Amino acid sequence: MGANRDFYEILGVSKTADEKELKKAYRKKAMKYHPDRNPDNKEAEEKFKDVNEAYEILSDPEKRAIYDQYGEEGLKGQAGFGGAGGFGGGFSGGGFEDMFGDIFSDFFGGGRGGFSGFGGTGRRGPIRGADIRQSVTIDFEEAAFGKKISLKVNRREECDECGGSGCKPGTSKKTCSTCGGSGVVREVRQTPFGNMATQRECSSCHGTGEQIESPCSKCHGTGSVRKTKTIEVNIPAGIDDGQMIKLAGQGEYGEKNAPRGDLYIVVHIRPHKYFVREGYDIYLDMPISFVQAALGDDVEVPTIDGDVKYSIPEGTQTGTVFRLKGKGIQRMNSATRGDQYVKVKIDVPKKLTEKQKEILRTFASESGESVQENKKTFGQKIEDFFTKDRKE
Repeated sequence: MGANRDFYEILGVSKTADEKELKKAYRKKAMKYHPDRNPDNKEAEEKFKDVNEAYEILSDPEKRAIYDQYGEEGLKGQAGFGGAGGFGGGFSGGGFEDMFGDIFSDFFGGGRGGFSGFGGTGRRGPIRGADIRQSVTIDFEEAAFGKKISLKVNRREECDECGGSGCKPGTSKKTCSTCGGSGVVREVRQTPFGNMATQRECSSCHGTGEQIESPCSKCHGTGSVRKTKTIEVNIPAGIDDGQMIKLAGQGEYGEKNAPRGDLYIVVHIRPHKYFVREGYDIYLDMPISFVQAALGDDVEVPTIDGDVKYSIPEGTQTGTVFRLKGKGIQRMNSATRGDQYVKVKIDVPKKLTEKQKEILRTFASESGESVQENKKTFGQKIEDFFTKDRKE
């Protein structure tokens, strides 16, 4: 991940952009750099990742506030001593915060290392497994109606050789000889204020208080191995591009029987050939002929449910929008649906037979119109203009 990126610049929006502007800019950029539209294009792939990350941060009010104040570094947990409720309301990483962190680490037993300080054992507890983030791309209709998919996830699983202990079968962990099982090493330092007792994480056992003398040959003492698992995922009907699905407990393996992390699935939707989605509504531009617009007609209108009949009224003008109620996208966790809006565009024929032209001339005459037909192309008109200029 590149440092100090300008997420506003990546999306092409101002720093005052609201949620609607962010979403519109994200869709435009995501469509432009989508892997399906840029096969084997590494540059487009990287830009697509940047656009997704920028939108994820800026669309989250809490993350956006941190980013606006501290930049990208703040999102790595380095902005503000002790978080939002920290000392003095927050200092940038590497300055006052680190200084106070070191003081607490020395005097109170490693304030940032998970130790209990004076009076506690100091042994590090089990660490929850890391979260996994993965993307899937589905079709427009699959997002509209929902779908069950199989997703391959590469994650750490309990080692079946040692049962997660990390020890060679038939052996077990021993109490750390360096810290005596406490997980910390205590020292006494001479300071201008007198002798001060300090404690730090034991480097031999890394705070666990235990050592493995004979590591498992399969997992090398880690207690877990990397495997590819197939997970069934239910994509809910109505999900929108860029939304995430959380699968609790499907992330990385936790240490010493600690809970697993979570799996976050970011859903991307392939653009449709005809339909455009806005929220839960669908928009469609539909061409009709001059005759259909003038006389009216019963037409077949494409929808995600299939073609439906619609009566175009006589005298319909180009740009007229018709609404098909309930033919949009199903709302998340609801039985109701959005609508479909059909914008009529009159398709003017580029080539007419002589008979068709004669009919139109008669129509113009009946309407009281005087039509001066000009059969020259734009290029011919330009040529005539310069030819006339040279003659003069």
